[in-house]
Amino acid sequence: MTQTANPILDELARMMTDAAGAAQGVKREVESLMRSQGERFLRDMDVVSREEFEAVKAMAEKARGENEALAQRVAALEAALAARG
Repeated sequence: MTQTANPILDELARMMTDAAGAAQGVKREVESLMRSQGERFLRDMDVVSREEFEAVKAMAEKARGENEALAQRVAALEAALAARG
């Protein structure tokens, strides 16, 4: 198969390649802009991060467990006092 050089097709192919590259650049720019706007919106809303939420959740679970243990201890002490007198 012989290949002939067609300047019009070569130019069209180059323009299409350039357009595809430009479209990818615009896509990256829009994604970056949307990400920064989203982060700013969440910062303005005073929303906590997932890490902060998980840390506070773990602290609350620990405190709840300690509370239940103390409640059982108090109940046992009250029962011992009631048995004495």
